[in-house]
Amino acid sequence: MKKKKILIIEDNEDIRDSSVEILELAGYEVLEADNGKIGVELAQQHIPDMILCDIMMPELDGYGVLYLLSKNRETSNIPFIFLTAKAERADMRKGMDMGADDYLTKPFDDMELLNTIESRFQKKEKIEAFYSKSFESLQLLTNQNQGQGLDELKKIIADRKVKQVRKKQIIYYESDAITGIYLILSGRVKAVKLSEDGRELVTGMYGPDEYLGIQAMLSGDHYNETTEAVDDTTICLLPKDTVKQLLDTYTDIGQKFIKVLSSNLIEKEEQLLQLAYHSVRKRMAEILIRLAKQQNPTENSEAQIRISREDLASMAGMATETVSRTLSDFKDEGIIEKKGSVIDIIDFSKLHKMKN
Repeated sequence: MKKKKILIIEDNEDIRDSSVEILELAGYEVLEADNGKIGVELAQQHIPDMILCDIMMPELDGYGVLYLLSKNRETSNIPFIFLTAKAERADMRKGMDMGADDYLTKPFDDMELLNTIESRFQKKEKIEAFYSKSFESLQLLTNQNQGQGLDELKKIIADRKVKQVRKKQIIYYESDAITGIYLILSGRVKAVKLSEDGRELVTGMYGPDEYLGIQAMLSGDHYNETTEAVDDTTICLLPKDTVKQLLDTYTDIGQKFIKVLSSNLIEKEEQLLQLAYHSVRKRMAEILIRLAKQQNPTENSEAQIRISREDLASMAGMATETVSRTLSDFKDEGIIEKKGSVIDIIDFSKLHKMKN
């Protein structure tokens, strides 16, 4: 079995030597560099499976190393872990925002180092599985007679570095300049609009294999809603310039993106009509049906939804107390079961027949 190759870029000789020794004893092939400039050259020459990199170094600091490697197609997807003696949150946050996968605060012991590396390799394997699944769903974007656009989109996604987004973390804010389209590989994301008085309306709930930002990408220069992770989520950014080039080159992809956009707009129009004309009970029934179909397009007699009372209130345009009362009524009527934030739908027919 071929050994995994790890590059360590660290100007402190003692830390570098001890880390190299630990990694070699653990069965890894190790490359080492004492400054960022040499580290970039080694990474581009040998394409390691993982990079450990100090932040504060001569010649080129860790931020510079990460920036240069992210611009190279062959090195942009290599798992990257920062080694830092600083415990300040700002330094760590800057590295993670730039695309680092993890960080280790010095001094670290043998097990911390090995556990972090093994955990990152395991996450990479899971991500590759997400890619495989998402490629199957991408068949929906083009038909069999127009597959060139799909093939190119697959290549773009495979070459992009994915990002882990924690629960309740913002992906982008309304009015942020567009950076591209996001593909959700795992987890869930909600899209939100804020009223002038600060009230929140959830305009969409998205899951694996769905895209964020298509409407903004096709219509303007800024995102038109805020997106927030509902669960720990894995996303892939398709950069703005790359998407534009793809749309200009492959008309089939553009047509399918427009269909996705049209479907989203129709759903939002229906949501507005429900807010304007449907009763509280009818609105809640429609939302539960829609959420269940997002998780399983083939509607069964039973389904399970995980969503907070606050998010349900935002989607339905009602107070959280009203949500609780309505769900309690549904439970008493044998339509649902509820435990915490998990709702089990046990009678779809009653939801469909809910009177206005």
